[in-house]
Amino acid sequence: MDKLPPLNAMRTFEVAARAGSFTLAASELGVSSAAVSQQIRNLEDWFGKQLFMRNGNRIALTDAGHAIYPQTAHALGEIAAVGRRMLEGGLRTRLVVSVPVSLAELWLAPRLGVLLDGFPRMAIDVRVEDDPVDFVRQNIDLRISYGDYHYPALKMVRLVHDEVLPVASPEFWHRHGNGAASLADVHESHFIHTNWGPNYASHPSWADWFAAAGGSRAPDPSHGRRVGLSSLAIGAARLGLGIALGQRVMANADLEAGRLIALSSVPVRLGQPYCAFMLPAKAERADIAGLVELLASNPAKPRTEPASGAA
Repeated sequence: MDKLPPLNAMRTFEVAARAGSFTLAASELGVSSAAVSQQIRNLEDWFGKQLFMRNGNRIALTDAGHAIYPQTAHALGEIAAVGRRMLEGGLRTRLVVSVPVSLAELWLAPRLGVLLDGFPRMAIDVRVEDDPVDFVRQNIDLRISYGDYHYPALKMVRLVHDEVLPVASPEFWHRHGNGAASLADVHESHFIHTNWGPNYASHPSWADWFAAAGGSRAPDPSHGRRVGLSSLAIGAARLGLGIALGQRVMANADLEAGRLIALSSVPVRLGQPYCAFMLPAKAERADIAGLVELLASNPAKPRTEPASGAA
């Protein structure tokens, strides 16, 4: 057998390249950052090539690093697959999709139903989790993330750059909007605010929407309803609890069914697109390519309630 590179170092290289950080790699591997750096140095010495460019705490793959990463990730994935087959005792194809919690029910699940029409015997494993994820250790086929920057060494496809617009249930609007009233006149207690959490700063607020609509109002979140997920904001609006800035891709089904109405045609774009990430070796697999195509398809435009004002 040909001489193998140090496998521990190869594993460390794959994690660091995928995470884009020695610190994140150390956290994932359960070792210190110094241990990660040492493993990378050992591998660079073995190859006689520099694999990462280092600039303080930031790292980026060199040309040599880019050259070996796809095969490294594929090989480690194949080794992991052997272990799974032996442990599970089966060879059935399984599609493992990792997704943020907000997208799982309202966006991903309906599209999986369409995918299963073409692959009726497919086994699907949907994992709801935050970034970063370990593609190899967790055998993830496809990761959907907010933003295009999470996994710089993997194949990335931009799916949709979503936008928000004001939505409410018809009953709520006719009860509290008085038909022709504008959103500028709505009481602050009727606005639903989404708290995106400490890791996000590019999601639009109600103040952003009013500015886009030509107004200057900035509803105070402490006087309204607050939820921790964009999908919960849509659910709260559907139940008649207030007016939400609903993400279009999540609200479309409710808008088309009449459970929600759009109170304005003025949208505000999110700061980042939703993107799909996958190991390069898996990108051409029929089930993965089919799901990526479905997720990248343009959603239908919702109908707008003609009686509502913008700002």
